[in-house]
Amino acid sequence: MGAQLNIKSEDAYRLATHLSKLTGKSVTAAVTDALRAQVEQEEKARDKSARMAHIKAQAADLCAHMTPTFSSSDTDDLYDEDGLPK
Repeated sequence: MGAQLNIKSEDAYRLATHLSKLTGKSVTAAVTDALRAQVEQEEKARDKSARMAHIKAQAADLCAHMTPTFSSSDTDDLYDEDGLPK
């Protein structure tokens, strides 16, 4: 017999039993599948967060090496008195 897990929660037992009935699986299989699905979801969320952090770091590095197109916010030389491009 494998390792055992003893959860002393009536709510957890009720949920596990209900899931078992809904899926037609044993309580052990239903709990194992539910835990596996939750672990997968958490891993995906962490992978996504790590990818986003990496992308943001790359973007910040690119921005640090870019020179601005305009040295000031004065755009008078781009538009005429009616606000149309010159």
